[in-house]
Amino acid sequence: MSKLRIAVWHNLPSGGAKRVLWHFIDGLVKRGHYVEAWCPSTANQKYLSLGTVCRENILPLTLPEDKKKPLPMTGWASDVRTMRARIIAMREHCRQCAEQMTAGGFDVLMSNSCATFIMPSIARYVKMPKAMILGEPNRRLFEALPEVVWAAPAPQGNGQVTASFGRLLRDTLKLKHLRMQMREEIENAKYFDSILVNSFFSRESVLRAYGLESEVCYLGVDTAQFRPTGEAKENYLIGLGSVHHHKGVDRAIRAVATVPAAQRPKLIWVGNDSNEQTTREYRELAKGLGVDLEIKVMVTDAELVSLLSRATAMLYTSRLEPFGLAPLEANACGTPVVGVAEGGVRESMVPGENGLLAADARPETIGAILRELLDNPARLAALSRHCRAAMETRWSMEGAVTRLEDSLNNLIKEKSRK
Repeated sequence: MSKLRIAVWHNLPSGGAKRVLWHFIDGLVKRGHYVEAWCPSTANQKYLSLGTVCRENILPLTLPEDKKKPLPMTGWASDVRTMRARIIAMREHCRQCAEQMTAGGFDVLMSNSCATFIMPSIARYVKMPKAMILGEPNRRLFEALPEVVWAAPAPQGNGQVTASFGRLLRDTLKLKHLRMQMREEIENAKYFDSILVNSFFSRESVLRAYGLESEVCYLGVDTAQFRPTGEAKENYLIGLGSVHHHKGVDRAIRAVATVPAAQRPKLIWVGNDSNEQTTREYRELAKGLGVDLEIKVMVTDAELVSLLSRATAMLYTSRLEPFGLAPLEANACGTPVVGVAEGGVRESMVPGENGLLAADARPETIGAILRELLDNPARLAALSRHCRAAMETRWSMEGAVTRLEDSLNNLIKEKSRK
């Protein structure tokens, strides 16, 4: 297999997507490929810096909200002007990156997601084969998260079917900046030759959002980093994900509350991001339901591995998670998973082998599975013994790099034939 020159673009925060990208680049470089990365100054540079595994070029990007003098006007007009300025600034940044990539004679672009626009504009400006590694479309624009932003405002007064013309007009203007973002992301997607997704569930999400085909390229976990520490198991469940609605912290709290108080385990939730108001609401919810909740934000990798290894089980309650690395990271640490059968977790969890899946997200349904495990230490111990081997067989990082490598080579061959 020929060695490739791979240009990478990203604008990622800390978290699972950045971890995946770091390991992808590390694996590709170790196989002899030349990888060089580009990112804007807004990307997270502290968490798993790509500069430790390849050359990384950091180009400036000044978004309107970062300027010392804010844009004039308030309300919907300000939102529209801000969105227009964001689009222009991001396009100009990507154009500059593309110029440097073109001068470098690269074989393929491997773009990643963007914290500002989930689907970035970099593919507009490069002529080489272009692959996009996409975790999921912008869920706020395409899903109820938790509400559909495009729904018309509720009518005022009993018996009315539609809101007044004035309310409808104000609501339309209020959403104009989101419609601009949605159009930009849909158009950006069309410039990529290949969209690589992490699950068949994500493939369906891409088709629904963009009307485009995509290819499943499953992820993997670094089993050298995520491994059992040898520490004794403790009486707590662990949740992993940002402290926001879509990660299902509330689901987990309510499920734990159904376990009888005498055997109810503590719930430790670890996140790389949090919202002060949401965090306060979850703590109040847990207190009201008698759940011992501890929220930890931005722990070190060593502490995370220790927490995963010592947990009785992982409680995975994310809403429509596209793939879910967290359950596999828990499995690699010898910890089984109790999850909800929705989203990509249905593709990574084999019930009875590396965890158990609840048929729905009702607290009673999840709680029944928790009680079953807590009442059966032998079964819990068997799952703990088997889950790492099951994970290594199908979800190793080495296998994930091979899948990515094959996808990039196939894309280059397909473009050269055309």
